Amino acid sequence: MQFIDRHIENTIKNALQPNKVIVLLGPRRVGKTVLLNRLIDKIEKPYLFLNGEDILTIQALERRSVLHYKTLLGNKRLLIIDEAQKIPEVGSILKLMVDNIEGLEIIVTGSSAFDINKYTGEPLTGRKKTYYLFPFSELEYNQFENLIDKQEHLRHRLVLGNYPELTHLEDSHAKAKYLQELVNSYLLKDILTFENIRNSNKILKLLQLIAFQIGNEVSYHELANQLGLSRNTIEKYLDLLSKVFIIHRVGGFSRNLRKEITKNSKWYFYDNGIRNALIANLNPLDLRNDQGQLWENYIISERIKKQAYTGMLVYNYFWRTYDQQEIDWIEDRGGKLYAYEFKWKKNKKSKTPTAWQEAYPDSEFNIINSDNYLEWITKVEKNY
Repeated sequence: MQFIDRHIENTIKNALQPNKVIVLLGPRRVGKTVLLNRLIDKIEKPYLFLNGEDILTIQALERRSVLHYKTLLGNKRLLIIDEAQKIPEVGSILKLMVDNIEGLEIIVTGSSAFDINKYTGEPLTGRKKTYYLFPFSELEYNQFENLIDKQEHLRHRLVLGNYPELTHLEDSHAKAKYLQELVNSYLLKDILTFENIRNSNKILKLLQLIAFQIGNEVSYHELANQLGLSRNTIEKYLDLLSKVFIIHRVGGFSRNLRKEITKNSKWYFYDNGIRNALIANLNPLDLRNDQGQLWENYIISERIKKQAYTGMLVYNYFWRTYDQQEIDWIEDRGGKLYAYEFKWKKNKKSKTPTAWQEAYPDSEFNIINSDNYLEWITKVEKNY
């Protein structure tokens, strides 16, 4: 079995500090628990490992007493809590520990951002560092793949995505079945139990509508009409879906050029396999008519992984004007603007839109295609 080292592993190990909390967030089934076990082996110190979904863990931590927590820890000064967002008022509990137990190092994980932020946000201000774990990245595949391997595997990943378990499944039918189970049993589990949301059918239909609009601006008003929901409910559902790491939002860029559009957003999936499982289309790439959408979603998800793992300080946007000039991806970093167009087919040409060139003459413009994409998503520069 091929084991893939996670790019963020040493970052987390080096970030551990006495009386600080490491928060590791990411969707279910991306390997957070595996990563924790790897860290335990490398850190080599006595530790206490708790599972936030275990009722015994919740009962052990609900007694809010420093003396009780010291007794629970004994001589251990490394506390690890998996799925910590399941523990009521976990932020206040962790604050009490790090403020009163000398030398205590803590790592907590969460498969949803809303609870972990709600309960660890304010109480742990200045006491925590947050990191993200995603499905496997091209950056991580570099450990054992050469250029020939990558070209072959890319066509499959555009359809099936990069969830870790897929690397252990040989049969395409088994991979499709796994993705369907992942959608139905894991990824929607958090959101459908949050705030007593029971309308799973509406949530699934919303995700399917988003899936068909990859690369296009999304109108909340139109979504509301199609689903028979209010605009506020649509915005709430989209926000929650982003907080369980299924989709993410990209806003429009503008520096007050009158013709620029900023009011609408684009939404992308963190993983192509999840997107395709939701629309029940896991056909091979050559049999599809959405190759451009798959390419755009994939390359953006890989870029976001690289940004998170390498510590890029960057703001991401798309750009469009009322007269239909547009650019797929804008990055504002280091005081400079970088513009990118995504083209799956290598022979597709594109030039800088006139309005963009006139408004932002000092920016850079590049086309990312299947020939040159690897440098954009795997090369690790030292400075950003």
